Amino acid sequence: MIRITELKLPLSAVPVEARRAADAPTETEADRAPAPHPIDALKTLAAQALGIAPADIATLNVFKRSFDARKVDLLVVYIVDLALADPGREAALLLQFEKHPHIAATPDMAYHPVGQAPADLTERPVVVGFGPCGMFAALVLAQMGFKPIVLERGTTVRQRTKDTWGLWRKKTLNPESNVQFGEGGAGTFSDGKLYSQIKDPRFLGRKVMQEFVAAGAPPEILYEAHPHIGTFKLVKVVESIREQIIALGGEVRFEQRVIDVLLKSEHGIQYLRGLVVKNTENDSVSELTARHVVMALGHSARDTFAMLYQRGVAMQAKPFSVGFRIEHPQSVIDKARWGRHAGNPLLGAADYKLVHHAENGRAVYSFCMCPGGTVVAATSEPGRVVTNGMSQYSRNERNANAGIVVGIDPQDFPRDEASFVHAFGPEDGKRYAQEAAALAPAMHPLAGIALQRTLESGAYALGGGTYEAPGQLVGDFIAARPSTAFGTVQPSYKPGVKLGDLATSLPDYAIAAVREALPVFGRKIKGFDMMDAVLTGVETRTSSPLKIPRGDDLQSTNVVGLYPAGEGASYAGGILSAGVDGIKVAEAVARSMLA
Repeated sequence: MIRITELKLPLSAVPVEARRAADAPTETEADRAPAPHPIDALKTLAAQALGIAPADIATLNVFKRSFDARKVDLLVVYIVDLALADPGREAALLLQFEKHPHIAATPDMAYHPVGQAPADLTERPVVVGFGPCGMFAALVLAQMGFKPIVLERGTTVRQRTKDTWGLWRKKTLNPESNVQFGEGGAGTFSDGKLYSQIKDPRFLGRKVMQEFVAAGAPPEILYEAHPHIGTFKLVKVVESIREQIIALGGEVRFEQRVIDVLLKSEHGIQYLRGLVVKNTENDSVSELTARHVVMALGHSARDTFAMLYQRGVAMQAKPFSVGFRIEHPQSVIDKARWGRHAGNPLLGAADYKLVHHAENGRAVYSFCMCPGGTVVAATSEPGRVVTNGMSQYSRNERNANAGIVVGIDPQDFPRDEASFVHAFGPEDGKRYAQEAAALAPAMHPLAGIALQRTLESGAYALGGGTYEAPGQLVGDFIAARPSTAFGTVQPSYKPGVKLGDLATSLPDYAIAAVREALPVFGRKIKGFDMMDAVLTGVETRTSSPLKIPRGDDLQSTNVVGLYPAGEGASYAGGILSAGVDGIKVAEAVARSMLA
C-alpha cells in the first residue's frame, strides 16, 4: 500500500458529524451517527498527487485527520493509505516518488509478539498497579500466555468512581480509592488524551489504540490527530480490558497494596524473590513469591517509593512542575483558535498549547489542557489539596481548563529537617534530612515528595481545611491583590473554591513566572488573561518527582527481576506513553522468562 501524508481539503468540503457523542453510560455506537470521510474527494487529490486516475485507486483509508487553522479559511489535513486496482503498479510508483516528502510505502504497523509462554509454565509474572502501564503490561503478558497476577491497591473502577464522588460531593477522602489509586489509574479521571510525542518506531501506540477500540472506545481515536476518550467511556474500556486479561488466564486482585519487597543477595547482586502484600479490605498480610515484577506504580504512590528507597532500590530526584489550574469560558478559546469556524461540530471544543520563558529563567507552560471539562479534586492523602483536569468524550462543559505550571529542578527541593519531618514523620523525616545533608550537593531522591506534600498541605490550609481549593481571579493575581468575588467565570472544582490570594501557595519564583506569563499568553490567545478567568491551586503532580533507573533489559539497575515502568518510574507521561511502556516492559519480562 501507499501512504500519502498531506492531502488538504477546505472545511466546507468535509461532511459534518450529525452530533457529538453523548456521555451517558448507556450510550451505544448506534447513538452517534458519525459522518463518513470524503473518500471521493480524497481519491481525487491522491490521484493528482500520484499522477494517476481516481479509478486506478481500489481502496483508500484515512489514517489521520487534523486541522490547519493558521489561515482564515481553515483546512482539514489527511494522511491516507491506498491500494491500487493493479497492485503491480505500486512498486513503480513508490520508486518514482522515492524522494517525495509526502509519499512512501505504508509501514507495517501490526503488533508482533516477542514469544509465547510454554504450556508447562510454572512461574507467573506479577504486575503492581493497574493504570494504563500496568494494564497493557498485563494484557500483553496474558496475550503471550504468561497468565500474570495484577496487584492493585485501589478498588474496581465502578467502586472507585463512587469513592471519588465521595470526595467531590461530600468532602470524604478514601486514601486507597480516589483519582490517583484504583482500576484505570489517574488517566481514568482525566481528558483521556491518547496522543504523545514519544518516538515510536514500532507503532506500539497503534497497538494501544487498537486495543482500546476493541474494548469499546470510539473508532475515531484511530484517525483523529488529538484523540481522547473521556471518563465515562474509559470506565467501560478499562473493565473490558480487565475481562480480557482474566479470560486469558490472568488474575486482577484489588485492594492489594505492596508494602515490602523480598530480596536475596548472591555474589553481591540483589535478586527479587517476592512481595509482601497487605489486603486493605481486611488488613491481612501475606507473601507472594515472584521473580519478575513490573512496578507500574503511577506518580502518586509515595509510600511505595519510600519503601523501595528503604530497601535500597536505586532512584534519583528529577525535575517536575508545579502551578495552578486556569479556567476560561470554552467559547473564548474556541473563538480565539477557530475564528469564524468556532462552533463547527466537526471541530468540537478547541484546545491550546502555550509556553513562555520568564525573565527569572523559569519555563511556564500549559499542561493537560481539558477542553469543555472540569477541574477536579485529585488528592490521595488526607489534609492535602491537589487539582487536575478532566473531560468527558463530548467536551461539552461550559469551561476550558488547563494547568499553568512552572518547571522546577531538584536544586529547588528542600533539604531542611522540618520539610522532611512534615512530609514523612519524625522518625523517617529526620533520617532522610541527615541523608540529604550527606548527599549534598546531590539531592535526596525523596526530596521532591517533601516539596509536593508541603505545597499540598499549604493549599489545604488556604482553602479552609475542608478540601475546598484556594482560588484567585487572573486579573487580581496579576495585580497582586486578593479576590473577593467571582465574575462571569464560575469555577468547576468540587468540593468548592475559596477565593483569596494565591501568592503564598507556591514558591516566589513560580508566582513571579506565572504573573509574567499570563499577559504574554493573552497576546497569543485573545482573552486568556481576562480579568475574571479563575486560577485554582495547586497542581503539583504533573509528573513523578523521582526516577527509578533501569538498564537495557528494562530491569532496575541494582535489583534483578524488578521492572520499573510507566509514569511513576518516569518512563511515561500520559495514557498513551504509559501503555506503550507497559508493552515494552511486558516484552522484556517475556524475554527473560523464555531465556
